[in-house]
Amino acid sequence: MTGKILGAVAAGVALGFFLLPGWVLDYTDLIIDIGLMLLLFFVGIDIGMNRSVFGRIRNMGLKIILLPIMIIVGSILGAAIAGVLLGMPFNESGAVGAGLGWYTLSSILMANYSNELSTLAFIANVVREVMAFIIIPLVAKKIGFLEAISPAGATAMDTGLPIISRATDSETAILAFITGAICTFSVPIIVPLILNL
Repeated sequence: MTGKILGAVAAGVALGFFLLPGWVLDYTDLIIDIGLMLLLFFVGIDIGMNRSVFGRIRNMGLKIILLPIMIIVGSILGAAIAGVLLGMPFNESGAVGAGLGWYTLSSILMANYSNELSTLAFIANVVREVMAFIIIPLVAKKIGFLEAISPAGATAMDTGLPIISRATDSETAILAFITGAICTFSVPIIVPLILNL
């Protein structure tokens, strides 16, 4: 799976660099949205066909929110520690980690604070998403299914969901969607709070 992901990215770079005309860029957002909706549609079919999953999820109760909380806390603390080692203020590096992989929103939220920090948030969260695509199958295979949700952060409910679903099982895919949704809703709240510490 990891090889296929890297191969797809490399093929896209080569195609964009050597073959496609510039006007194609006008339609990339639409093409990406259609592709993402198709991926999520088929993940939904896979989840829906396994009816017993919903009962097991319901039995988990409030434990479901522990995973996104730990992902949020771990992301912020990890980024803050890395920032301190790099000589950055705690609140700035923590806010970058609080982007949870949502590079478009986190960079916009930091734009009024600092252009440099906005750029760093964009790059850091893009790298997180790409690295998540690469390591999710490895984490699922070597460590565990629940742990495979963590690298995706907020993207576990959209771009990361098909990869998580393929590398794990239907129950984990539902947990990934819930986790991604909670992380996504938390980004616009947590990033400004941390920046203002």
